[in-house]
Amino acid sequence: MIESLKKLFSTAETEHHKPDAHHIAVAATALMVQLAQVDSDQDERELQAIIDCSVKVHNLSREEAKEILDQAMTQAQSATSLYEFTGQINEVLDQEDKQALLEDIWRVALADDRIDKYEEHLVRRIADLMHLNHREFMQARHRAES
Repeated sequence: MIESLKKLFSTAETEHHKPDAHHIAVAATALMVQLAQVDSDQDERELQAIIDCSVKVHNLSREEAKEILDQAMTQAQSATSLYEFTGQINEVLDQEDKQALLEDIWRVALADDRIDKYEEHLVRRIADLMHLNHREFMQARHRAES
């Protein structure tokens, strides 16, 4: 019995792979989708900001960015927590890249020209889950605003 448990756990460990660029793009986009939906008013400007960020950051065409947005929307709807996405991001991105991602998340929040209290709270939670401190959180916001 103990041997079968050891095999089960060792198999689970060896099957774990680092997320590839596509998975990271979907995870980052899913975080932005969560943000766009948190105030119960998903604005078209927010969706366009998400697509613009994907095109810029991941060097995608607009069609590819829309496909990733569709995948991210599906995953965001079935997600049980933000950690599903931030966990993947933390495995691959360094602090600088995570801060750049947070800056893009702020851009999505600012796309409709207002920051809802729920949006700000969610951005703070995302920053915490990505292990970004308050200074990095504020720097990303200021860069996104300018």
